[in-house]
Amino acid sequence: MVDQTDVAATRPESEPPRPRSGRGAHAAPAPTRTGSFWKELPILLLIAFGLAFVVKTFLVQAFFIPSGSMQKTLEIGDRVLVNKVVYHLRPIARGDVVVFNGVDSFTPEVSIVEPTDPAGKVVDWFGRTFGFAPPSERDFVKRVVGVAGDHVVCCDSANRVTVNGAPLDEAAYLYPGNSPSEDRFDVTVPDGKLWVMGDHRAASSDSRAHLGDPGGGFVPTDRVIGRAFAVVWPFRHATLLPIPDTFDQPALAGGS
Repeated sequence: MVDQTDVAATRPESEPPRPRSGRGAHAAPAPTRTGSFWKELPILLLIAFGLAFVVKTFLVQAFFIPSGSMQKTLEIGDRVLVNKVVYHLRPIARGDVVVFNGVDSFTPEVSIVEPTDPAGKVVDWFGRTFGFAPPSERDFVKRVVGVAGDHVVCCDSANRVTVNGAPLDEAAYLYPGNSPSEDRFDVTVPDGKLWVMGDHRAASSDSRAHLGDPGGGFVPTDRVIGRAFAVVWPFRHATLLPIPDTFDQPALAGGS
């Protein structure tokens, strides 16, 4: 039998003790990456803003509703999502709620003070991108009532707006207490143009209000930014914005 004392005595004094397996009480702490995070943060922010710019420019943009011209469908302060791709895939349809640039065709419904300092412009851009700030005073939101070739008239013997002779049942979206229109009109929509109206007819400066202007009250289709398809804020107003059933009448297609 080997004496354990002799074995221990033969170990060289300079030989270091063997490390114990496992995580001992004296294990070295894992290195932190705080410095790395702060170095990566500007890159992450740049990527985030780049993605936001791409989405806003080509896909979907949030818009703030600054006026009551589309009540009861859209309330003041609502945020809507606008699909910017859909009209590359299908034509603009009657009943769509659209956002468009009204330069040279519509006068502003609200007055927006534009910031002049660089920091204010950045904050304003951010707010408009995510729907926290009012859009440009030249951006409007209305419902498409007539497309190219449509004969739009107000009103028939029952005081209804007609499109190609077919009366519209607007009770589902018209502001309570409003008539379809106090202004009378009889128009045929030219090629490349739209006839649009607000759902709150008594408070909307829409195609009816610009009949005598150079554009005749019509909105060029190439000025349409996209289709508003959902209200996302506030949550109590959150809803989709489908085309009302009255625009599905086969008779409406007679003029297009």
